[in-house]
Order: sequence, then structure tokens, then C-alpha cells
Amino acid sequence: METKEANDILLVDDESNVISAIMRGLDDEPYRLTGSTGGKEALQLMEKRTFKVVISDEKMPGMDGAEFLSVVKQLYPETVRIMLTGHASVEATMRAVNKGEIYRFFTKPWNETELKLALRSAVEKYDLEYENRRLLRTVEHQSQELRFLELNYPGISELRRDQDGGIVIDTEVTEEEIQNIIASCNVDR
Repeated sequence: METKEANDILLVDDESNVISAIMRGLDDEPYRLTGSTGGKEALQLMEKRTFKVVISDEKMPGMDGAEFLSVVKQLYPETVRIMLTGHASVEATMRAVNKGEIYRFFTKPWNETELKLALRSAVEKYDLEYENRRLLRTVEHQSQELRFLELNYPGISELRRDQDGGIVIDTEVTEEEIQNIIASCNVDR
């Protein structure tokens, strides 16, 4: 399910007026916002769609925010997690940080500007990590192709240089062999 998504953000709070207030505050931002009134419902939404960021309240009936964010971390580790609470105790904060590895922690009432900046930073973090994962897959794929080529054409991956530092290509490789190599790599010229 690793596809680059829109800037989807999931808001989880048992108080629908809090979700509405956050949505109004972010109305001018480039996000697709979805609200959920509980952790179980939010996890069901996450099964169907990728969210870059999740903002969760701490005190909720059923599944509290720390537990919810811990499950999100386990099931969707790439999703950036933010905690929002009206009951900021040191214990709740530490539990949320330790269990859910949250990115930021906000207390109610929140500062709208700080929340906007944190969301921009969280989306940027998600996008950078997504790009890193994509590049890593590309490098792994290229490494496999190189091993395949080296297995079928021993010495092909060795670079030899002349006295001026230029790369020397052995003339023993025919144009037909080059075409076969290119074809086996699925590379377009």
C-alpha cells in the first residue's frame, strides 16, 4: 500500500466540536481532513486509506489516545503521530511519547499557528521518509540487477581507468551483447 497519497490527515477526538474547530482552523491549508470520534473507528478508516498524519486526543472512552497511537505506530509506522489533550499530566505525556512515539504534543486549547506549523512539518517529514523509502527500493533493485549482470557477465561491473582517469570499456563486448544486457535489465534507450 506504498503509494504517495494526498495530504490526508485524520483527527481523532471523542468531542465532535473539537474536530470541527480543528477543521475550521485548517480550512485554508492544503489538507484532506477526516474526523473520527474514537480509536476503533479511526483504525477502521486507516485500513481503507493512507493518512500522512494522525492527531489524537488523549482522554477518550474505550481506547485512549496513547493506546490508539501505539497501535498506529505498530500497524502504520510511517504515519506521523500528534497528541492533543486537555488533561496534560506528566504521566499521560510520557506514556504517549513512549508507547506511540509521537511527533508533537499539544494541550487544549491549542495555538492554531503552532498546530499549522507542526502539521506542515509533519507532512514534510512523511514525504521525505516516503521518498527515502522509494529511493532505497530503487537502489536495492539496481543492486539485484547488478548482481545478475555480474553473475552472467563476470567482470562487467569492474571499472577500469586509463592514465588520465577515463573509463576504459573493453572492446571484447559486442554490440549484440550490450543489447542483450540492456534487454535483460528492461532499460529503454
